[in-house]
Amino acid sequence: MNGHMQIYFEGHIAVYGAGTVAVSVYTAVRWLFKNCTVVYFIVTRKEGNPEAIDGIPVVSLDEFERTSGRDHMKIVVAVPENYHPDIRETLEKRGLREYFCVDSGSESILMEEYFKTADEFLPLSLFGPKRGKGAEYPWNLLTVYMVRFHRDRNLRSPCEYPPWICPIQAGAALTNMSIADIRDNTGDHISEKNGNYSELTALYWIWKNRGYVENGSDYLGLFHYRRILDMGETDLCRLREMGIDVILPYPTIHLPSIKEQHRRYVRESDWNAMISALEELEPEYAGAMPYIFSRPYFYNYNMFIARREIFCRFCGWLFPILLRTEELSVPRGWERADRYMGYLGENLTTLYFMYHKRDLKIAHTGRRMLV
Repeated sequence: MNGHMQIYFEGHIAVYGAGTVAVSVYTAVRWLFKNCTVVYFIVTRKEGNPEAIDGIPVVSLDEFERTSGRDHMKIVVAVPENYHPDIRETLEKRGLREYFCVDSGSESILMEEYFKTADEFLPLSLFGPKRGKGAEYPWNLLTVYMVRFHRDRNLRSPCEYPPWICPIQAGAALTNMSIADIRDNTGDHISEKNGNYSELTALYWIWKNRGYVENGSDYLGLFHYRRILDMGETDLCRLREMGIDVILPYPTIHLPSIKEQHRRYVRESDWNAMISALEELEPEYAGAMPYIFSRPYFYNYNMFIARREIFCRFCGWLFPILLRTEELSVPRGWERADRYMGYLGENLTTLYFMYHKRDLKIAHTGRRMLV
């Protein structure tokens, strides 16, 4: 498949997981490997999980151990990789040693190969030739802010970041601790709303304090402390060379549609408040939403890179909708702190960029999980 890693599945397999990663990996595996059949989804406990996904039963690990043929079935572990050590230990203790853990690197490869076959969500790798190694890179072209929070746990495997990644402390108004040179409680900010907005308080700060700076970076972006887009210097050279407007992570896949995502993370009253805000402020997008949300593709994580004018245009669209949603919510946004604005932001990001997929040049890449 991809030059730096080969992945291949055949025969009967069981996917360990029933969430975003599992469904995305299942979809890619089913499409790419015609000699492979997914028989089960395995979960540690059945509570809170569906009975079936795409007609395939979801079983507990105890139930799986009682199934016939389980000794001849490979388990594909498809959950966020910070859970891998515990799952590996559990499987080994139960004598289940035929397993493969899908980390963010192998997930990226699977999703890239899957989306290469589609007419949308084009991989960044398809946008023209890479510039050769050693070519001068214009470092002032791009600034991506990596969100930090004062309660972040230390990474087990610290890594060095390229000079275009700049840490920013989100929710700085809520603590006396300083963990980054740039904090989101300076200038024009909504730092005190971090309990609801999560990383979006950092996005707001970037928009208001870096979006309109004369001679600022051509591209702006937002990463997380533990999640970054899988991009190297040669990939970034394509931004200017190929006229790319936006880089997003490959969309996660939800079956039967992305309505499953908001049902899992957003209460219905908050969802209805957001719809009312959309209908009031952006009726064209509200009209497009039923079709977009009937599909299985979702832009997770509030993480992207965009040309500066597009970055500002998107933020100028997003934050008035969120502010109006706060006013319409019960309880209202300033009366609570349950991260619901961050989840709604993911839904609105999906709506905005799906709506503009034909008039923006959008490239996609994998998401690396740092542990």
